[in-house]
Amino acid sequence: MVKNEVIAGNYKGCSVKIKDGVAVIGESGFLGRTFRTINKNSVVEYEVITEESRKSAKSAVGRALVGDILLGGVGLLAGLSAKSKGTYTIAIQFRQNDKALIEVDDKIYKAIIKECF
Repeated sequence: MVKNEVIAGNYKGCSVKIKDGVAVIGESGFLGRTFRTINKNSVVEYEVITEESRKSAKSAVGRALVGDILLGGVGLLAGLSAKSKGTYTIAIQFRQNDKALIEVDDKIYKAIIKECF
């Protein structure tokens, strides 16, 4: 089941929900406070993390390990992916330098795409 929450970043553990037709990040619970609206005014960029980008990340990690062995001092990249059909993992960079990695369902995903277009 999709959690509809922030899984990493500035608002980790907060819920992601629809409020007045717009996706928002807020505290968990029925009367939770809204921290951040997800729309084109608040988002600098976003990326939907797919199986393909996860595979590219794994390939990059493999190359980094080889480079590390040969040259030293290379950081590792964590591979992320959407877990199943109807579940979306999205990395968001907000205008105030906040970052969030969220996991959402179809309804919230569509609201984000619509508002960030």
